[in-house]
Amino acid sequence: MNWQEFTALLVLATAMSFSPGPNTTLSTALAANGGLPRAMRFVVAVPVGWTLLLALCAAGIGALVVAVPSLRLAIKALGIGYLLWLAYKLSGSATLGRADGKSLSVGFGQGVMLQFVNIKAWLLALTLVAGWIAGQPDALHRFAIVAPVMLTYAFASNFAYALVGALLREWLAKGSRLLWFNRAMGLVLVLTAWWMVGV
Repeated sequence: MNWQEFTALLVLATAMSFSPGPNTTLSTALAANGGLPRAMRFVVAVPVGWTLLLALCAAGIGALVVAVPSLRLAIKALGIGYLLWLAYKLSGSATLGRADGKSLSVGFGQGVMLQFVNIKAWLLALTLVAGWIAGQPDALHRFAIVAPVMLTYAFASNFAYALVGALLREWLAKGSRLLWFNRAMGLVLVLTAWWMVGV
């Protein structure tokens, strides 16, 4: 991989990883409601799940998803349904005490599995495989470069969003601010689900 390809990889990784999406929205909301330590399970789960997704796409599963419309539709439907369910749970959390409970809890396993129903994650993984890995004589070497870069970006972006959520925690504890924050985060998830319908 030459330096131009690597630079393009970094630009794509920055744009896709740090733009708002289901992962960054949840990282922010989980940290704002439950604190940074509690959100870290999800923050760590995102790069783990995403790297598994990238590996599967590089191994050929991505081509299968593209080739079988019903499989792609099923993934999309699961993703939309899960995002809407999370938005519903999030929009009902009005106090930090209530939000700390089971009403808003996304664990490590759920965070990993969310990547497999996240259309944005699929699009990025397929783009990376098609543009940087597939059909190259040094495909394994390229995967060994792309995967750690994307893993680092996935962690850094979700940690940054979670940090913002944690910093807002004390301010959000006053009055009905948390309720409106959670409703706004829920709305972002609904809009993401709406975007997924058209993809």
